[in-house]
Amino acid sequence: MNIQAMMKQAQKLQKDMMEEKEKIDKMEFESTNSFVAAKVNGKKEVMEVKINQEKLDKEDIEMLQDIIMVAINNCLKQVDEETEKKMGKYTQGMPGLF
Repeated sequence: MNIQAMMKQAQKLQKDMMEEKEKIDKMEFESTNSFVAAKVNGKKEVMEVKINQEKLDKEDIEMLQDIIMVAINNCLKQVDEETEKKMGKYTQGMPGLF
């Protein structure tokens, strides 16, 4: 295989990877726990946190903080899983690339 063909193949692979990453970036991931819902995008940016106030007592603030943290971390885990699912074919043997 000549160098020019290898370079062309590498450029195509890079283009394909970037297209998949753009798709993931545009996706939304949601998680709901008890009375808290969170939504993040594929860039791992928190887009929304909703609290069902009808189920909340003032004494539950500490628990609420924990539930929010779990909901957001759950969304971020979904982003990681989707990224690995879509990008894994490009990054085999290269952990941490995305």
